Amino acid sequence: MTEEKQPDGIREVLVIGGNRYFGKRLIARLIAAGDRVTVLNRGSSPPPAGVRQLVADRNDETALEAALGERTFDVVVDQVCYTPRQAAVARRVFAGRTRRYIMTSTVEVYAYEDSPVPIGEAVVDPHTVVVDTELPWEDGEFLEEHYGEGKRQAEAVFAATPVFPYVSVRVAHVLGGADDFTGRLAHYADRLRTGEPIAVPVPNRPATYIHVEEIADFLFWAAGQDFTGPVNAASHGPLTTEDIVEAIGGGTAVYQEAEVGEASPFSFNRSYGMDNARAERLGFTFSHTKDWLTRAVTETTGTDD
Repeated sequence: MTEEKQPDGIREVLVIGGNRYFGKRLIARLIAAGDRVTVLNRGSSPPPAGVRQLVADRNDETALEAALGERTFDVVVDQVCYTPRQAAVARRVFAGRTRRYIMTSTVEVYAYEDSPVPIGEAVVDPHTVVVDTELPWEDGEFLEEHYGEGKRQAEAVFAATPVFPYVSVRVAHVLGGADDFTGRLAHYADRLRTGEPIAVPVPNRPATYIHVEEIADFLFWAAGQDFTGPVNAASHGPLTTEDIVEAIGGGTAVYQEAEVGEASPFSFNRSYGMDNARAERLGFTFSHTKDWLTRAVTETTGTDD
């Protein structure tokens, strides 16, 4: 059984992954709140000051068990669960070790949808998702092509007869931060600078987004709550490709119809924007994209129109 919470009120929090982007911002918030934070990763980089590190490959169940030893946690935040196999290992290993388990999922669980109105969590019920652990989940190319499906199936593994209180945070597309490693905003900035055409699908649908600081705030907030199940995390105000390009500025945008599989980042031929009403009913207040889009662009591309 999980140990009782520390008498001083300090939580024991484990973050799996979390070395970069909004994971490191979450860790900073946990430390600032006085939590005792442990990071579990493969040891490719040192943890922040004041954070304990456990080194293991999460895919190796024996090594993971050995690294954890007898440790238990109030909260586990799993930043790097991409497949049902990884979820199955975590489900077995952390049973009896944690009071709360938070998996960062993705808006891409809704990628099969095409809805003119924002989508609520019930549209993808993890209890109805078919799990296939025999698919080639270790193949990097397969996993990249089936990112949303991997997350869907991982959610389903955790949700089936839960062994600990479990939350899946379905994260909107994240923008902002000088450390944005994705290169997606840079893609547009480069094309505006050079005059190259921007490939978009027809039709090109809007999508939901969230600022990197806001998703760190949300995960920190969710760690202290007691709700369970899927929850959408997205700022108000869907954005189109044109909205993002206009915010970047610095050149004349030229659009061309994309070939299959060659659309620019943040260009979608389906509508599956997320409804954030459940999170707001639970007590979190989201910003609007218009409040931070220009700032996000400046942080990431270094431009300031």
